[in-house]
Amino acid sequence: MFFTRFTPHDRYLNKKTREIFLRSHPMLPRVILHTAMSLDGRITNFPADLDLYYVLAARWNPDAILFGSETVLAAVSANPSLEVPPEHDEIFRPPENSESDPRPLLVIADSRGRVRCWDAIRKWPYMRGLLALCSSSTHQEYLSYLAEKQIGTIISGENRIDMRSALEALNARYRVKVVRVDSGGTLNSVLLNSGLVDEVSVLIHPFLAGGNPDPTLFDPLKAGIPDVTIPLKLFHSEVLEYGIIWARYTPL
Repeated sequence: MFFTRFTPHDRYLNKKTREIFLRSHPMLPRVILHTAMSLDGRITNFPADLDLYYVLAARWNPDAILFGSETVLAAVSANPSLEVPPEHDEIFRPPENSESDPRPLLVIADSRGRVRCWDAIRKWPYMRGLLALCSSSTHQEYLSYLAEKQIGTIISGENRIDMRSALEALNARYRVKVVRVDSGGTLNSVLLNSGLVDEVSVLIHPFLAGGNPDPTLFDPLKAGIPDVTIPLKLFHSEVLEYGIIWARYTPL
């Protein structure tokens, strides 16, 4: 079958081949990695223009936002209560007369069961519901905890999450057609290596952050696939306000 030839190691497929693959697997949603970074490649410790970041992110009209557990834990470390600005509650709350909630689902990949702040996350006004992605190796205690908190769960994969199967389940069960990934290098590397990413969007800020390079946009070493490299093709670039460069790529 064609599928057997498209393995995680076939990282140099041309665009036409990828389009054929996606047409033969219509259950896969479109996946966009969208990241703000400094000129020296840092994704933290610099004054990112978050307003611009989210204005551009909304253009894809995603049905789901995918986080890695490390990204969530880092957010908790920086803001233990996970409070959001009061004005956001009004901005992101759907109109009362709307027939359906236009906000995306928030999905967290957490096979090791480390995220325990679901009650706080549930108060965020940005999404209409919460889901956890787990694997067969996820402890039963954590799965019971998710059930008690009434968090939807998709179990996919044995020792780690099978992201292809998980994305197909998001489409089949929740009608997710577009996923925006808001994560760090570990999850990004897994998705890219599996050939699941349609676009890499980067907002490059005119700022040199220095310091520790971790976390980063792409970290195959931490993801357990140290030899992976991913060639990209630039299809759009634009200089925005304050000298921020918006660069958009497709994986080859």
